[in-house]
Amino acid sequence: MMQIFDVAGKVIPGTLVSAGPITVLATKKTGEKGNKYDSIIVGYGERRVKNINKPQREMIKKALTGQEQGFAVLKEFNNKKGTLPEAAVGQTIDVSAFAEGDKVVVSAITKGKGFQGVVKRHGFHGGRRSHGQKHSEREPGSIGAGGKQRVMPGMRMAGRMGGDLMTFKNLLIAGVDKENNQLFIKGAIPGRKGTLVEIIAK
Repeated sequence: MMQIFDVAGKVIPGTLVSAGPITVLATKKTGEKGNKYDSIIVGYGERRVKNINKPQREMIKKALTGQEQGFAVLKEFNNKKGTLPEAAVGQTIDVSAFAEGDKVVVSAITKGKGFQGVVKRHGFHGGRRSHGQKHSEREPGSIGAGGKQRVMPGMRMAGRMGGDLMTFKNLLIAGVDKENNQLFIKGAIPGRKGTLVEIIAK
């Protein structure tokens, strides 16, 4: 995260995202080869060709007219609602598809925090620090259900925290750097440095 200043000198906090170019590798149309929906498959990043399985390698080779190139990530975008623009196989899409002031939908995996207690995971206050309370500062307290003699589903307890797919809507693009393929998105984005982020124009 960082901050920039707009024309009026107002500070805008946000996240700098490296949005390298993606390549359209295949398109699916409803009814063709048994497809039940429209979609496009894109590739992002770099990977050695020998580390890609044969079906993906053949698809990449066909899309790039015989040139074998490895992609670190392959992603299929469903176009059931018809919101995706028309794209040709082999076409490259970069940050120029976005403009300053656009609203986007961002999805990413949050930071994994491991096994955590109820105080950190759910914001519990813990036990009282009064006389007779020796080691109850971070305990969850009673989990009884009042006669049902079992723990009810959905009870907030200790457990693994983070590592969830989170989606944030209506985030504002505050800056576009076409030379370095970077987007400046206002606000925070889930994940750590290096997390793969999905950005879709609203």
